[in-house]
Amino acid sequence: MLNHSKNNSILNKITIGVVLLLSINSLSAQQLNTAVQVAVNTNKASAQAQVRVDKLNDQTDDLTSQYRTVLNAIESLRAYNKQLEAVVNDQRDAITSLNNEMATLEHTNRGVSPMVIEMVDALNKLVDADLPFKTEQRKERVANLEDMLDSSDFTTAEKYRKVTEAYGIELDYGSTVEAYGGSLPSGKKVTFLRVGRTTLIYQTLNQQVSGWWNPKVNKFEILDRKYNGEIKEAIRIAKHEASPALIGLPVLGAQAAEAK
Repeated sequence: MLNHSKNNSILNKITIGVVLLLSINSLSAQQLNTAVQVAVNTNKASAQAQVRVDKLNDQTDDLTSQYRTVLNAIESLRAYNKQLEAVVNDQRDAITSLNNEMATLEHTNRGVSPMVIEMVDALNKLVDADLPFKTEQRKERVANLEDMLDSSDFTTAEKYRKVTEAYGIELDYGSTVEAYGGSLPSGKKVTFLRVGRTTLIYQTLNQQVSGWWNPKVNKFEILDRKYNGEIKEAIRIAKHEASPALIGLPVLGAQAAEAK
């Protein structure tokens, strides 16, 4: 009887040991599977992170290249604007100097009056020979000056001042950019873009057709449709409807204008 109890005790211990061993093996297998899954997930996350890093590096390189290009363009524009500013300042200084001498002109009316008449005549010829921008407005300004010359309501100094003011307006045209509505000689309504007094471009109101004034033949010519987008954006900037940006207007010449 004693041996039987002892055998049962031994058997129970063996059973408990087997159960514990199986439990430990099962737990180890679960932990191993969990560790493997964590490693797989980590590898996937690392691969995805590397792809994002590589993409960000490519974007950074592209942005750096664009930034350097923009910096170079800005430096060129600054140099050009500085030179243009010097020219405009010289013109303004000349006008200011003439205006400062107006106080002494009353003593030389006989010599000044013919000079003022010649200045108005020269201004009229300038408008005729210039690009045909705002022609009616500029012609009306000249006509008002001609009427003033025949009027006794103005002193010689006043006449001279108004003539020099008109010359100042014409000088400003050479250093400004503007967009305004108008009509072609055919009567078609368009939007004009004037760049200084060197380039006059137009675009139809539906923005489908663009053209320019060719000074070699003294007439408007149609431009290739590929310029429509650039001209449209330049007009928006000139109207202050868009922020200034680096845009590429066509370099116009006799070979650049092709009739569609």
